[in-house]
Amino acid sequence: MDEPCLKARMTEKAKILVVEDNDFVRMQIVKFLQDADFDVVEASDGQQAMDAISNEIDLAIVDVRMEPVGGFEFIKNIRGREIETPVVLVTGDQNPGLLNDASAWGVTAVLMKPVEKDRLVKTVERTLQAGRRR
Repeated sequence: MDEPCLKARMTEKAKILVVEDNDFVRMQIVKFLQDADFDVVEASDGQQAMDAISNEIDLAIVDVRMEPVGGFEFIKNIRGREIETPVVLVTGDQNPGLLNDASAWGVTAVLMKPVEKDRLVKTVERTLQAGRRR
């Protein structure tokens, strides 16, 4: 891809859906993403996220443990609706089975809480770039 084409695509703001039931954690992730010049849509649980997801969303960052609808239920729902939006999970859970489940559902990455700004932004940028190459 030539340089002007790449720059044109990079100037389009990616829209990120952040799904997190902890207000403080959600606000922190949203701030990190807005500081990195992304457009952000917020949801405080998986049910709200299922209502908010659309083809306009470039990436979803989703907490694993939420009530009434958790991260994996959200992923199963959107995949069942043939929505292929990339998903990055955030969790404080150290369960090794979580990575197997994430892999089985095509999760792009799993970030441990507390989420580090640099790691979050790099993961988002890598995921978006990989999606653009498809």
